Amino acid sequence: MTKPTAIQVIKSVLSAFIGVQSDANRQQDFSQGSLKTYIIAGIVFTVVFVGIIIVVVSAVLG
Repeated sequence: MTKPTAIQVIKSVLSAFIGVQSDANRQQDFSQGSLKTYIIAGIVFTVVFVGIIIVVVSAVLG
C-alpha cells in the first residue's frame, strides 16, 4: 500500500466536503491514508471555507 500524495488528500477532502466522494475512494482513503492527515486537511479546508464566506458577506454588506 502506498501513502496518498498531497494532491490525492486534497481531492479526497474536497470531494467529501461537497458530498460527492465515491464509496471506492472513501474505502481507499481509510485503508491507505492516515486519519490524522485527513482530519488536519478537513479542519484547514473548513477554516478556509468559513473565511471565504466571511469575506464575501462583508464585501456584499459593505
